[in-house]
Amino acid sequence: MTILETARLRLEPCSPEHLEGLHAMNRLPEVMRYIGNGEPETLEGTQLMIERVRQRWRHFGYSWWSFIDRASGRVAGAGAVQHLRREAEPPDDLDRLRDQPLELGWRLHPDFWRQGLASEAAQRMARFAFEPLGAPRLLAVRHPDNLASGRVMDRLGMCYLGLDTWYGAPLATHGIERDAWLAR
Repeated sequence: MTILETARLRLEPCSPEHLEGLHAMNRLPEVMRYIGNGEPETLEGTQLMIERVRQRWRHFGYSWWSFIDRASGRVAGAGAVQHLRREAEPPDDLDRLRDQPLELGWRLHPDFWRQGLASEAAQRMARFAFEPLGAPRLLAVRHPDNLASGRVMDRLGMCYLGLDTWYGAPLATHGIERDAWLAR
């Protein structure tokens, strides 16, 4: 499993040792407001997420990372390079996702908001998707009201593509082609 580094973060594949820090973030209404059903996540939900993520790391060689703040050692957030899906629930057969485009996603604990960490981590994950993975295109999706994530997508050079159905809901979709990324 791949570990990525930025100036202020260490991106480690989500694991049980991150459970406490991930749950401290995912249980907050302000973090989950625009994610999934908009409800805070239970401890059991975070445990299941870690199990799903570990399965995807084994299956695809990429998935969700925990963002570890290098200064404090705290879980500052989480982010992913993963396959998008149209349906709300993941399929039993993960190979069905291989035909879907790669998505870049992230979330941060509020203690780490407004410090540029989402952009820093997203830049590094995008580089991973385009360079070693060789993705031809990378998408990012957000709830239409999540303007902060939209600004991160803009900073990445992503173009707004309109509303599209992902994860069973209409989401604002942004994208960037590999050639445009490499030309930056």
